Amino acid sequence: MAMHRYLKQDNSIKKKVVSRFSFILLVAGSILLFWSFYPIISFEIFSRLFFQKQTVSPVPESLTASSIKSANSVLGSWINLSSNLRDFTQVSRWFPDKPQFNKDSYKSKVTKYSLSISKLNINQAIVVVGGEDLTKSLVHYLPTSLPGEYGNVVVFGHSTLPQLYNSKDYKTIFTYLPSLAPGDMIEIKMDNLTYQYQVTEMFVVDPEEISVLEQKYDASYLTLITCVPPGTYWKRLVVKAKLTKLPTSLVE
Repeated sequence: MAMHRYLKQDNSIKKKVVSRFSFILLVAGSILLFWSFYPIISFEIFSRLFFQKQTVSPVPESLTASSIKSANSVLGSWINLSSNLRDFTQVSRWFPDKPQFNKDSYKSKVTKYSLSISKLNINQAIVVVGGEDLTKSLVHYLPTSLPGEYGNVVVFGHSTLPQLYNSKDYKTIFTYLPSLAPGDMIEIKMDNLTYQYQVTEMFVVDPEEISVLEQKYDASYLTLITCVPPGTYWKRLVVKAKLTKLPTSLVE
């Protein structure tokens, strides 16, 4: 003889409220996850399709730091909870094996200048020569030459998720650096003189490839560096630019 069990359906208002609230939380959580991870995923796809093709002078493999110790010194390790990831607003944590210059060996009256990128709505951002705190300015790292001189001026800037971008906040100022392209202009003002640099190439490197910090003295170069994908410290975006012409007063 078949036996049947009957359950009374709960159609109470409380049951409906709980069910709808759970559905709303699920949808909101999915939207937040998409909101957070979309910039990272889209950057990875974009960089693989375009950045490597734009590289004119890739970092030579023989010049990269290949040991595990050198690689770990840059990011602490590839473990997300590494102690070296605690505060990347401090320049000393970016390249521990490449410390800032010895102030006694490099003397210059110029301690800071300004950088502008009209395409990114960055207007006269302060660059501190040999600085440390990326929350207060951009930093001219390992200075051996100044803008307009022969050599490679390397400038670090912080970035974050595009949703948090503020062109006037140094913690987010380089967020849209990946949107630059060869031919775009970067302007530097120093000692009442204006220097114009033109972007020549862009590429992404692993953090241990410290050869991007090296000097070249055949022309005046500018290198902008930030962390990518947006909101992470996994890799480095390198934007290379070259001085197009000297200020008129210097030419004369």
